[in-house]
Amino acid sequence: MNNQFVWNDEFNIGVDTIDREHKRLFRIINKMFLFEDEEEEEKSQWACQEGIKYFKEHTVKHFSDEEEYMASIHYEGLETHRRIHTDFRKKTLPALEQELEQSEYSAESIKHFLGVCAGWLIGHTLTEDQTINGKSRSKWRDLLPEKENEAMKEMIVHLLYDMFQLESQVISESYGGEKFGKGVYYRLVYSTKQDERWEIILVFEEKLLINTVGKILGLQTDKLDSTLINAARYTARQFVEHTKEYLSNADLDEMKEENLLNYEQFQKIFEGENPQISLLFDTGEGYFVYCVIAPHLLQNGIGVSIRADNAMAEIEKYLQERVVSQKKKILIVDDSAVIRQGMKELFEEDYDISTAQSGLSAIRTITLDRPDLVLLDYEMPICDGRQVLEMIRSEKEFADIPVIFLTGRVDKESIQKVVALKPEGYLPKYLKPADIKKNVDKYFEKKSGQENEEEK
Repeated sequence: MNNQFVWNDEFNIGVDTIDREHKRLFRIINKMFLFEDEEEEEKSQWACQEGIKYFKEHTVKHFSDEEEYMASIHYEGLETHRRIHTDFRKKTLPALEQELEQSEYSAESIKHFLGVCAGWLIGHTLTEDQTINGKSRSKWRDLLPEKENEAMKEMIVHLLYDMFQLESQVISESYGGEKFGKGVYYRLVYSTKQDERWEIILVFEEKLLINTVGKILGLQTDKLDSTLINAARYTARQFVEHTKEYLSNADLDEMKEENLLNYEQFQKIFEGENPQISLLFDTGEGYFVYCVIAPHLLQNGIGVSIRADNAMAEIEKYLQERVVSQKKKILIVDDSAVIRQGMKELFEEDYDISTAQSGLSAIRTITLDRPDLVLLDYEMPICDGRQVLEMIRSEKEFADIPVIFLTGRVDKESIQKVVALKPEGYLPKYLKPADIKKNVDKYFEKKSGQENEEEK
C-alpha cells in the first residue's frame, strides 16, 4: 500500500456539503489504490474498473452540486470554475478511459488514471475550490477568452501533425503543472519592442522526444542524450516560431533567455505566475504541454473598454475594422518558408493571407477557413501540387475553389497532367513579384466583373 491520501484541515473550504463530497472522492481513490495492490490481477482489474465508474459518477455529481452552490452565493468566478470542471469531465476523463479500454485495464494504465485523478483532485481542492469562500485567488482567472483559446488548440493540433505526423487531442485546457512521466521542461523568454515580457514553456514527455525527434535523427536509443536534447531545443524553437503568428499582437522582438528546467524549477515558475494559455495534449506517443505567461495578452486581446464618452468612436472603429477584414482571402501553399513569407508580404496589404507548408496542412486550412483563391506550389515533397488539387476537387464543398499553380515548371507534360482538374492558371516563379501580384489582381477583377454581370 504505497499510495494513500491523508485528509487534513487544509483541504476543507468551510462548506459542509462540498467538504463531505471531497472526502468521499478521496476515499474512492484510496480504495482503488488498495485494489491496485491486490495480488490477483483479474480481481484487481475488475475492482478498479468498477471503482473508476463509481468515481466518475460521483465526480460529475459533485461538480454539479458545487456549481449550484457557487450560483447560490453569486460567486464571481463561477464561469471560470465551470470551464475547469467541463474540461476535466469532457476531455481529461474520456482520454484516460480510452487509454484504459485500449490497454484492457493494464496495471500501467490504471496507475496512470489514479495518478492523474489524484493529482488533479488535490490541486483543484487546494487552489480553485479554496477561492469559493475567498481563502485564495483563482489560478485560472487570467486565461485567454474561450474563443482565442479554441483557436490556439486547433493550431497546435495541426502543428503537431505537420511536424511529427501525430494525431493529438487536448486533454486539459487548464493544465496545472502536474507531473507526468519523465518530462523535459523547456522555457523561452522573449521581449517585444514595447518592452513586454513573454514566457513560453514547452513540456515534452521523454518518450515523446525519443519517438519523434529521435526517430527523425535516426538515433537508436531509448534514452535522452546531448544530441537528442540539442535537436529537441531547436525543434522546440521552430515550434514556437510557428505558434507566434497565432498569438494576439505577438510582436516578439528577440529571445532573451532559454532554459532547460527540472520539474521543481518548472513548478516554481508555474506556481508564481498565472498562465494565459496552459494546454495539455495526448499525442499518442507521449504527453505535450504548451504554456504562455504574458498578462498583457488579455489587455491586447480584449481591446478598449467602451464607455459613454467613447462608445460611438469605438463602434465606428470596430465597423471600419470589419470592412477591412472583408478582403479577399488567399491561401499560399509552398514547402519553402522563404517563398511563403515573400508571397505573404507581396499580397498582405490588399488581401487576407493564410499560408500552409504542405498539402495536408492546406486541406485543413481550407476546411477551417475557405479561401477565395489558392496559390499552389506544383513541386512539393510527399504530396505534390497535382495531388493536392485532386484532393480539393474530390471534396464537394471545395470543388469550386479556384486554384492557380505557382511553379517553376510550365512544360507541356506537367500542364497536361492537371488540365482535367481545371486550375485557373499557372504563374511561373521566375516572374517578377510585381507581375505575379498584377496577375492575381487581374484574376479578382475579372471574377468581380463576372459576378456583377450575373447579378444583373
